[in-house]
Amino acid sequence: MPENQERFKELLKNNGLKVTTQRVAILEVLQNRPGKHLTAEEIYEFVKEKYPEIGLATVYRTIQLLSELNLIDKLNLDDGYVRYEIGKMADLNTKHHHHHLICLDCGKVLSFEDDLLETLEDRIKKSMGFEVVDHEVKLFGHCKECSDKNN
Repeated sequence: MPENQERFKELLKNNGLKVTTQRVAILEVLQNRPGKHLTAEEIYEFVKEKYPEIGLATVYRTIQLLSELNLIDKLNLDDGYVRYEIGKMADLNTKHHHHHLICLDCGKVLSFEDDLLETLEDRIKKSMGFEVVDHEVKLFGHCKECSDKNN
């Protein structure tokens, strides 16, 4: 997707980074898999399909750098893995806060977008003078498939 590539190149330059094939490729892998929460190894496997010469260490270093710049988000979904997804600053499609539903039975992770916490954030700012700039919501429960199986 040339449009994404140009946007990612611009983001990298604006953050003072050299534009490299690896950096753009990792951002593209995450952008092209919305709702997926990939481990570093999974990102490596996807990038390696197009760029077989890339090393796992390069992917780890790049992920760390992109995470520090908030271009990708690091997630802990309580499954023993660190996972990544495209960050709000890099995502061309993000309009709302992005939250996660985690099934306690099968481990499935579902994403949903909603702005319901904005009212709470406004109340916190008015009552305590604390400005919330970001939040993360993880809700644990049972997905529809597992609920249907158990009933």
